[in-house]
Amino acid sequence: MSFTLHGLAVSQGIAIGHAHLVSHATLEVAHYVLPERFLDEEIERLERALAEVRRELEGLRAAGDAGAPAELLAFIDLHRMLLDDPMLAEPVRALIRERRCNAEWALTQQLEQIVEQFEQFEDEYLRERKADIVQVVERVLKSLMGLPGHPPKHARGENLIIVAHDLSPADTLQFKQLKIGGFVTDLGGATSHTAIVARSLGIPAVVGLHHARELIREDDLVVVDGARGVLIVDPDARVLEEYRLRKSALELERAKLKRLKKARAATLDGVDIELCANIELPGDVTQAKAAGAAGIGLFRTEFLFLGRDGVPHEEEQYAAYRSVAEAMDGRPVVIRTLDIGADKNLRGVERSEANPALGQRAIRYCLAEPQLFLTQLRAILRASHHGRVRLLVPMLAHAHEIEQTLALVEQAKAQLRERGQPFDELIEVGGMIEIPAAALALGVFLKKLDFLSIGTNDLIQYTLAIDRADEAVAHLYDPLHPAVLRLIAHTIHAGTRAGMAVAVCGEMAGDPQLTRLLLGMGLRQFSMHPAQILAVKQEVLRSSLAELRRKVARLLAGDDPLRLRQQLARLNAAQASGVAPN
Repeated sequence: MSFTLHGLAVSQGIAIGHAHLVSHATLEVAHYVLPERFLDEEIERLERALAEVRRELEGLRAAGDAGAPAELLAFIDLHRMLLDDPMLAEPVRALIRERRCNAEWALTQQLEQIVEQFEQFEDEYLRERKADIVQVVERVLKSLMGLPGHPPKHARGENLIIVAHDLSPADTLQFKQLKIGGFVTDLGGATSHTAIVARSLGIPAVVGLHHARELIREDDLVVVDGARGVLIVDPDARVLEEYRLRKSALELERAKLKRLKKARAATLDGVDIELCANIELPGDVTQAKAAGAAGIGLFRTEFLFLGRDGVPHEEEQYAAYRSVAEAMDGRPVVIRTLDIGADKNLRGVERSEANPALGQRAIRYCLAEPQLFLTQLRAILRASHHGRVRLLVPMLAHAHEIEQTLALVEQAKAQLRERGQPFDELIEVGGMIEIPAAALALGVFLKKLDFLSIGTNDLIQYTLAIDRADEAVAHLYDPLHPAVLRLIAHTIHAGTRAGMAVAVCGEMAGDPQLTRLLLGMGLRQFSMHPAQILAVKQEVLRSSLAELRRKVARLLAGDDPLRLRQQLARLNAAQASGVAPN
């Protein structure tokens, strides 16, 4: 019987194939009391399981070095780090002795405590990292219980559609030897590792389906529509033929896009547009260069600080930043300072705030912890000696924040001069525009800073008072709300008039449907996930700025969201066909 499930589209494309079910995350764990004399043996059993999983992950990491995406290897590294974290194993050993319980039960008790802590995070990306600790624990539990921790070798055929309650990065890497057509999971969101890995591999994926693992049977014929967030099980002949035609058209389009890698990113009227990549890990540079990125428009540095005991020292940070600067061979690298706070606590730093999203985060946190901030600033400055590095400061809103930041940059420079360590004396310092107050009061930004970068994700959330992670209001998150568009346009126009470079580094930059809109506003620098660069470049190559300026100005003057969307659709269709819209 044919039926359709709707979820969250996280990786574009269409996949048609047979379902392969992966055992879902929940494991039934028994609880029993052990005699005192068996406790040492039980702890040894736990240690053997930990060691076995450690060997598995190390083997996967070594096997994946040759061809696995950087995102996937990064998640394997994260799982290895979580496995070795004393916060995981030490309380389990103590619980075994205190409660005289079996290792499986003690491990699940500790897991519940850790998951509860992760669920308190305000940040969506960090909150979803609880899935990583769950998956690490499950691998240990499977070892303890004598269950297989890898996919079956008999999994059949090409275009296999993996259906799971959730997938760990280790699972994904183990499926690498199979010809995977798509991923389907009950859990997950836009920033879950399944979504990130699927996008990096260019594999269609739909997540957040809730009951797919229960409803689909092994070997069912399924269609994964990664553009619409739809999963069709046992499609009829007409639907199947329609999707086969759409899949062929998409594959032809992708093949054409690859030919654009070395093409100059310029509009029809000869204006050059800079298309850069957003990265989170040094290894992501490989994918950015493969996509023909003009530079790194946003290097998020949080990965060095999270999920670990203690703050990374200066040498460790310097090595990471330097590796990216050198790898980009003189192309610009924008390194954002630590975007962390009450919603993204460093381990061992607990604070209580009524509303963490409006609390001491990003630059507010860094200014409150000047030694931590100075350490990062010195590391970034030292890396600037090895490439074209620029420094970006998040969540600025007040003149005094800019002044204090620049004073600390000068202090870090003075410290490096005393040490005799080289750096770029003229390093550019920029600010992120992600708070409406910053967009509406740009004067001090234009006077004190060297460049601006619009973080559209937070700008939309703060403008509309919408938390995208809250399902009750997520449907109100609207990049095309007139207020949002006017703030973006105002920032671009003000920066352009002042002769200051302005980039957009949020999700809007990587949406090809919004490329012409942003070009018409005057944007000349985009930064996005590497997988989105060629699709955006195609829209740039098809666009004429002379026509777009007038059309977009008229579009921005309206207040009716429905009419705005209709105008944008006509603008996109007309430019793509080479016909001027009415």
